[in-house]
Amino acid sequence: MTETPGLPEGYEISTDPDRIDAGRVHRWLSTDAYWALGRDRDKQDRAIAASLNFGVYDVASGQQVAYARVVTDRTTFAWLCDVYVDPAARGKGIGTALAAAVREHLRPCGLRRVLLATHDAHGVYAKAGFTALERPDQFMALAFE
Repeated sequence: MTETPGLPEGYEISTDPDRIDAGRVHRWLSTDAYWALGRDRDKQDRAIAASLNFGVYDVASGQQVAYARVVTDRTTFAWLCDVYVDPAARGKGIGTALAAAVREHLRPCGLRRVLLATHDAHGVYAKAGFTALERPDQFMALAFE
């Protein structure tokens, strides 16, 4: 079993949808995340509403400092996406702890796999137990854009 990296002191993770700062998440993703640049607010709000959301918060201020979204049926499959850590909070292990928290939250569901795609954060996810696809030739995508 992969070790579960903890959050640094002073931070907490919540899946409470009412705590998500949708405006902040949209700003982060639409202006600074290569995979979501230009995403409009309505589309982001719909994605949040239809997903399992994870927020990381500064305990003292209550301010959200990171976000992750999971698209899942909670039975057979999940897709981890829109993982973002505020630049001011990076380098503290928050991203790895967030990925591990997602893993542990989903573990009791009995999912067959959790997928994700990343251009530049392989090391972060590897610390939480993610590995490259063994058979990428078995996966396909349908792109509308």
